[in-house]
Amino acid sequence: MLPLVVDLRRLRVVLVGNGESALRRLRLLAEADARTLALYADTPSPALAAAAGSRLVRRLPLAQELAAAHLVFIADAPPRLRSALAETARAGGALVHVEDTPLLCDLHAPAILRRGDLTIAVSTGGRSPALAAQVKRFLGRLFGPEWQERLDGLAKLRRDWRDGGADAPTVARRTDQWIDGQGWLPVGDVTPTGSEMPAAEAARALQATFAPTH
Repeated sequence: MLPLVVDLRRLRVVLVGNGESALRRLRLLAEADARTLALYADTPSPALAAAAGSRLVRRLPLAQELAAAHLVFIADAPPRLRSALAETARAGGALVHVEDTPLLCDLHAPAILRRGDLTIAVSTGGRSPALAAQVKRFLGRLFGPEWQERLDGLAKLRRDWRDGGADAPTVARRTDQWIDGQGWLPVGDVTPTGSEMPAAEAARALQATFAPTH
């Protein structure tokens, strides 16, 4: 597996599905700013239809519509239909993700934690989405909303340094020094050397380490 961050504003995305799984995927794609997105649903739930708005096409996609896409997400479709749609999309050159069917997938969608433009993705390669979701929730307690403001401030500093003539190594060094000076991230291990800390106690230690400073 090769984790990548994809700019969905540049890609044509197709989503196929009718129910709750399709709705969750639609929200994730919208959150990622997928601008050229079509949802194909022959019997969409009311919630899905409302969320999709003008992006909804009330039928299954045609072969040429799948072939025109860069990414195709297939959710809550019967097994035979999933396979047929996946094969057609792949034959047209699209990358395919089929909900809960790793063998039909060209990619696996991670659990995503967003704090502004700070994006933390957790993947198990499709082996346990529930574990990825648990880890995401844990990280969400460590990286709170304050990280959006921190990133915004650091991005401004970076622009100022670059505008002042600093080269890439200098910017990287100053960034490291700034982060260390702010105490945002732990230095060294969070558990005592040579000790076995229970999971709950380790979680509390991590949360204390990452707690916002005022």
